[in-house]
Amino acid sequence: MPQTIRFRESIHTFQIDFNRHVSNIVYIQWMEMGRLKLLQAVGLPVEQTDADGYLPVLVETRIIYKRPLFLGESVDIELWISELSGVHAWMDFRFQNPAGDVVAEGKQKGIFLNLRTNRPRRLSESDRAIFLPYLVEPENP
Repeated sequence: MPQTIRFRESIHTFQIDFNRHVSNIVYIQWMEMGRLKLLQAVGLPVEQTDADGYLPVLVETRIIYKRPLFLGESVDIELWISELSGVHAWMDFRFQNPAGDVVAEGKQKGIFLNLRTNRPRRLSESDRAIFLPYLVEPENP
């Protein structure tokens, strides 16, 4: 059974924009938190990859906003991998309000960057294997 990363975040005053709802940039911050949780879950914390000479880098971000979130609410965030190649991965995100309504959906394409060559680092078969439990077919998340 595929796994997902799930976590809940509270909404704070500093995350609210002039329209009185959560700012769009906060969703990108939540996505960053999720990616770090995913790397931790597979045993590749950023401190380790940095010491090994490579780091995760984003090459694309997409977010579709459906409903606003407001101060005093919380948000449930879920992420999984929807595509895993030899060089990149697509991570999908779902954001839900306390009532369970989907308030936003997002996708990010990430690679590992070789710090010595400044080029993408190919995933070995063992690297791919540690991410496979989080690979979810598009119709199953």
